[in-house]
Amino acid sequence: MKKKTSIKFATFLIALSFAALPALLAAGQNVNSHSHHDKSSHSGANPLIEEMIILDNVFREVVSAVSLGDGERVHKALHHMHGTMEKTHEGVHAGTVKIPKNAHRVDEFVKLDKEFHGNLEALAHAAHKNDQKEMLSLTKKLLDGCVNCHQTFRK
Repeated sequence: MKKKTSIKFATFLIALSFAALPALLAAGQNVNSHSHHDKSSHSGANPLIEEMIILDNVFREVVSAVSLGDGERVHKALHHMHGTMEKTHEGVHAGTVKIPKNAHRVDEFVKLDKEFHGNLEALAHAAHKNDQKEMLSLTKKLLDGCVNCHQTFRK
């Protein structure tokens, strides 16, 4: 019974992660030309878009690894997110991050982003302990956060 629920949940998470792909493409980014290993900033680039591209790749790996209960793979995938929040927040202050909707609510955006990254840290901790139940719960919470943020800040 648990295995059937895990498979259904993993299928849901995979479908939800693919929902972000059209938004990235609509932003004029070619996901296939970026590697989640390449976190280098381009002059004038929007660090938020760069973070979303990295996150999209990371979540594909995380969803698969969580569904298999492979904490080591989850932990390894999350490593690619290090430094992305800081770049995004620097971009907010420098004006290179453009929030397409509700831009006047930038403080709320930053707060949500900090909470999101806190949940990524919690997921890394659960992965280190190979706690599949906690990894599943946190992955769902993180994906719910993606959807909430996109509804609030994307056109």
